[in-house]
Amino acid sequence: MLVSINWLKDYVNTQQLPPAELGEKITRSGIEVDAVIDRSHGMTNVVVGYVESCVKHPEADKLSICQVDVGEETAQIICGAPNIAEGQKVIVARPGAKLPGGIKIKKAKLRGEESNGMICSLQELGIEGKLVPKAYAEGIYVLPKDAETGSDVIANFNLDDTVLELGLTPNRADAMSMLGVAYEVGAILSEEVKLPEISYQESADTAASMLTLTVDAPEANPLYVAKVVRNIKVQESPMWLQQRLMAAGVRPHNNVVDVTNYVLMEYGQPLHAFDYDLLGTGNITVRHAKEGEMITTLDDAERKLSAHQLVITNGEKPVAIAGVMGGANSEVSDATTTVVIESAYFESGSVRQTSKDHGLRSDASSRFEKGVDPNRVIPAAERAAQLLSELAGGEVLSGSVVFDKVSKEEKIVKVSPDFINSRLGMKIAFEEMLDILNRLKFTTEAVNGQLVISVPTRRQDIQIPEDVIEEIARLHGYDEIPATLPEAETTPGGLTPYQAKRRIVRNFLEGAGLLQATTYSLTSEKSAKQFALEKTETTRLLMPMSEERSILRQSLLPHLLESVTYNTARRMDSVALYETGAVFLKGNDELLNEQEHLAVAITGLWLDNSWQGEKKPVDFFVLKGIVEALSAKLGVELTFERGQMDDLHPGRTAFVVLNGQRIGVIGQLHPSEQKARDLKTTVVMELNLAAILTLETEALVYTQVPRYPSMSRDVALVLSKFVEAATIENVIRSAGGKLLKDVRVFDLYEGDKMEEGKKSVAFSLTYFDPEKTLTDEEVTKAHEKVLAALTDVGAELRS
Repeated sequence: MLVSINWLKDYVNTQQLPPAELGEKITRSGIEVDAVIDRSHGMTNVVVGYVESCVKHPEADKLSICQVDVGEETAQIICGAPNIAEGQKVIVARPGAKLPGGIKIKKAKLRGEESNGMICSLQELGIEGKLVPKAYAEGIYVLPKDAETGSDVIANFNLDDTVLELGLTPNRADAMSMLGVAYEVGAILSEEVKLPEISYQESADTAASMLTLTVDAPEANPLYVAKVVRNIKVQESPMWLQQRLMAAGVRPHNNVVDVTNYVLMEYGQPLHAFDYDLLGTGNITVRHAKEGEMITTLDDAERKLSAHQLVITNGEKPVAIAGVMGGANSEVSDATTTVVIESAYFESGSVRQTSKDHGLRSDASSRFEKGVDPNRVIPAAERAAQLLSELAGGEVLSGSVVFDKVSKEEKIVKVSPDFINSRLGMKIAFEEMLDILNRLKFTTEAVNGQLVISVPTRRQDIQIPEDVIEEIARLHGYDEIPATLPEAETTPGGLTPYQAKRRIVRNFLEGAGLLQATTYSLTSEKSAKQFALEKTETTRLLMPMSEERSILRQSLLPHLLESVTYNTARRMDSVALYETGAVFLKGNDELLNEQEHLAVAITGLWLDNSWQGEKKPVDFFVLKGIVEALSAKLGVELTFERGQMDDLHPGRTAFVVLNGQRIGVIGQLHPSEQKARDLKTTVVMELNLAAILTLETEALVYTQVPRYPSMSRDVALVLSKFVEAATIENVIRSAGGKLLKDVRVFDLYEGDKMEEGKKSVAFSLTYFDPEKTLTDEEVTKAHEKVLAALTDVGAELRS
């Protein structure tokens, strides 16, 4: 909710408090003020100008040379706006002026012609483009003819104002209006609230003579009020009304629509204006829609209706979706002369469901969903009639057409002062409680030691004694509640085993030189299943913000690679990122399984010791080494098996296996994928982190430093190029016996001197006995068993 302080002063005395101080008081009372916005944005030297003449620039088709009276003088200004014309009153920033964004206006020459200032659009005054009236969205803003030439734009057009942005919680629907905020500020400052005075001349003709009303769904629409205003002239609203709407975040349209929006922001009661002639029947019928019935709404979207949705009809066809949006077939236009003003009370659940069904949220629906004040429905309609009479020259027909079955009784809440103080843990005097409730305009009596409180219908959030306690506490001051230490026993906090292991993973990866990334959980249809370890049916959002963020991801890698591409495009030649996060998989029962994964993506140089002339580009084995070291850190045994996956290099990809189950993949991006992402050699990895961290592992046991020396033997083997080194390593470990402590590959050769289809792999074997020093004979005996086993599997010793 955006609250203009200048507008707020119409209803309550703000005691001339500085805006920041007023915002602080409101925040301390329970409604958070998210921002304090100065509408002037520090502007200076911006005045009203009169365009005396306007001719085309001789050297530029899109520029005009204007002679503009700015009060003290006539200045020549070059303007590029398409709607600039002679005889207009315009906004002029004179030389030396300051505009929002730190822009300073100076004298200049444009295509050889001198320009002494700038004719401004509203956007250049700091007003958002979406709030600028459509007629001026692509050009300068034209001021009313009665604007005083040379006068200060900031002072005269409500830009010397401050807007408070309120962060309202769902229970405070009462503060979604200027009057609601006025009651809140009045309670905080102990000031009275002044309601708008409604007075207008009525016609001798009655609204009932031109309009009939039928409500067929009273449970969803217990109160409906319609007023008829004829002989109106649809035109631009006066400047004060447009500026107030823009300050409240509403775009001005015309005086009829602007009046309904103004009353919406003032009273919190949504209104709608129908073109009476376009209704066609002189009848309004409120009913549930027929299944499959169609309506084109004001946003020019054709919508199919369902039987549970409430609609306003002309007795035959829908002209509005109740509480959500009007229909295009009865829209007010420049040709409109007679309007029907609708003010109603629609049941919140019905509006909420209809709004959700159509994916359509409006200022009106958001208020109906939270509940409007039934006692403001009729005054809001009367206020709109008054303003249409004043601003559109309308003739208000006598009376209203009304259907009224809604309860307007105030809620009675009883609570004792002792109960209030016991819940707050403090002593608030009875007199102060009464004062706070009176400031809130809650009628209160003391009966038999209890407070009997009559709660106004505008405060529908007050239902039980605890609600009253909250009101007293917040206006007494939360910071006045005494601080006490808890008396119960406390348990010191700590990490669960899963959380502790996750922290180990992050600390290890960051210690290895990787940086943590955080990416979106939502992705596109194209990327949803890319690199997924387990592909299931995707989960799509019902109302996504965009197609790029419409589906829950099944892999972390697509977005992580986007981050790598983003950084390399900005001259970061070497990038190493990791991410831990959730992927979302559907099970056979259609329930969503949220699974924590770990992903890594590295490109560029892994080692760059320029002073030593040593550079090592990243490759598959760098990332494999990180995975192996991480598994050792966590005390789990991971193995690798050759594998293939779409978009990964067919010869440099392996699956990561834990207890016989594939729980991850590691590999180099396929060259075509690297080219598509504009990357050099890039290696990636993704693991099912949850499977690793939930695995029970044995506690780490200290192993003492060896007292006796080890002995090593190297063996070079000629193998088929299709035999994996891991297979040979397993053979060696099985045959080596208890003396063989370590096996390590240290060389691979596939050059011209090797036979076709063969390769040479060299292993280093370490033998060790913790109890004694090994003799050469003992090592030779064990080593010969290894060689015999290698011969049995077809490995040849390389001479």
